[in-house]
Amino acid sequence: MSQQTAGIHHITAFVKNAQDNVDFYAGILGLRLVKKTINFDAPEVYHLYFGNEVGSPGTAITFFPWETARHGRIGGGQVGYTTFLVPVGSLDFWEKRLDKFQVEYRRIERFQEIYLQFADKDGLQLEIVEREGGPASQWTFGGIPADKAIKGFGGAILYSVAPKHTMEVLEKLMGLTRVGEENGLVRFQAPGDLGNIIDVNAEPMPRGAGGAGTVHHIAWRAKDDQDHRLWQSRVAQSGFHPTDIIDRQYFHAIYFREPGEILFEIATDPPGFERDEPFESLGEKLMLPEWYEPHRAEIEQGLPPIAVHVLAEDKE
Repeated sequence: MSQQTAGIHHITAFVKNAQDNVDFYAGILGLRLVKKTINFDAPEVYHLYFGNEVGSPGTAITFFPWETARHGRIGGGQVGYTTFLVPVGSLDFWEKRLDKFQVEYRRIERFQEIYLQFADKDGLQLEIVEREGGPASQWTFGGIPADKAIKGFGGAILYSVAPKHTMEVLEKLMGLTRVGEENGLVRFQAPGDLGNIIDVNAEPMPRGAGGAGTVHHIAWRAKDDQDHRLWQSRVAQSGFHPTDIIDRQYFHAIYFREPGEILFEIATDPPGFERDEPFESLGEKLMLPEWYEPHRAEIEQGLPPIAVHVLAEDKE
């Protein structure tokens, strides 16, 4: 395979309330809000990015909080579960933490690993697994020490309306390796050390409906702009219809919908989130692309105020 993605770059989802979103992913899960910007296609809506200390590729989960959004239905054509990776030996810590914040969860076993499955306030399906791989997060917040902190993505479970075709895309186009099958799931692995384990439901899933509590798209990693242009060409040669390359400020992106109806993005690793803010103050200011700067006052007035703060349960 001449070209392979290292794994997941980021995952983007819809939610309703922006402050609830910050409280859950920063306050409870301890991720860093690394960028506070807007949906470039709908500037009245935030685009919030959470990840490790710098939002490295393979760690960033991002959200469009839209107060008036309809509630979605998780199903075919979507990411079913987003998997977070924690250090080995920290699963008990996370059970206690979810208990403390009254987040209901269940323990399941899959491919000889134990997962904690739970949902955020909007119903977005999440899970935590412990593994050796991947660099440790350097970010600590609230009651979460660095040696227990989420490292980034472990991977995802994909819900497809045409799983055989989705699996073919993962294997033949994206360069993942099929490594196992168990209880109706087929497992694929990418060569990276984060966001590298993808499970696909082997049976077609009833079609989902977009809205709050659902994933909008899953993005795969491209090394740089040269690699990205090659991906665009390969996607087109494979019979799909990639978009033009779009400048998302912190990465360049192309999008295409694979035959199982999941929206795939391919995004460049550089330039990253420190391109317009220093490390020390990532995520503190609303960052706008230059074409929206003349409208800053109007945009800021239309967005609800949000703040990252230690939650009451961590002050006790």
